[in-house]
Amino acid sequence: MIHPHTEIRFISETVGHGVVATQFIPAGTITWALDKLDRDFTPADFDKLDPLYQTILETYIYRNKAGNLVLCWDNGRFVNHSFKSNCISTAYDFEVAVRDIYPGEELTDDYGYLNVTSPFTAIDEGTERKTVYPDDLLHFSKEWDAKVNAVFSKITQIKQPLKNLISEEVWLEINDIIAGRLQMRSIAENYFDSQKVETSSTR
Repeated sequence: MIHPHTEIRFISETVGHGVVATQFIPAGTITWALDKLDRDFTPADFDKLDPLYQTILETYIYRNKAGNLVLCWDNGRFVNHSFKSNCISTAYDFEVAVRDIYPGEELTDDYGYLNVTSPFTAIDEGTERKTVYPDDLLHFSKEWDAKVNAVFSKITQIKQPLKNLISEEVWLEINDIIAGRLQMRSIAENYFDSQKVETSSTR
């Protein structure tokens, strides 16, 4: 579920529509959380679908660490890519704002941590990275972890409209991390190794 203080707006002819903040969203805010209405499809499920539905899924899904295709039921599926994303995913099935997001500003993700199935060249933002690759999680997880770590302590200090979607177990773990009793799990845990699956399936 996407943060309630957001809405869909037209961004540009190149980008299309995106998710925009309607109120100030401070750094450390949980901006999206996996919920019970989000649906995942196994590769076998996907292969059985009509091509029409396959095209829709290919447009809006992300791939989780199990290799399943996850379709967000709400506006979360319209969050666009940016190499300078203001939201970053975690190993806890939620995303967090890694800097303050102001009203009218677009919420963005780096698709590099969404296990894309094939490389694609994104809009040039003046960054060193120009292309998103399926294995970006292996190369940039430390960078993304550092950004999340920098705001992690704020998670329990600010209002979290999506807190009810976070399990008690995960919330306790968050508190233990902030207190220094545990280390934050790396976003690298979200990586799906398709080659490993293909190798094991041929044995």
